[in-house]
Amino acid sequence: MYAKPGDWLIVEIAGTDHAARRAMIEEVNAPDGAPPFKVRWLDTDREGLVFPGPDARVVTQDELDELDARMASRSAGFRPRTHTRGTP
Repeated sequence: MYAKPGDWLIVEIAGTDHAARRAMIEEVNAPDGAPPFKVRWLDTDREGLVFPGPDARVVTQDELDELDARMASRSAGFRPRTHTRGTP
């Protein structure tokens, strides 16, 4: 896994109903872009040093924008089923 400052780290949270965590990658000290990464977590605004695991991936800002657009279009088309008594 390789990154550069300005990329995003996305960590999927397996086995929970929570959304993936996102962090802006602020610093990469390795010349080849390898971990660890200094990040700022979007949900807490806290900084930390991260050695990403297998549940993490790095995306560029353009890739994140595309992912967000796809998720928004899925949500826009979602209509929850309504149930009336006696029907599944």
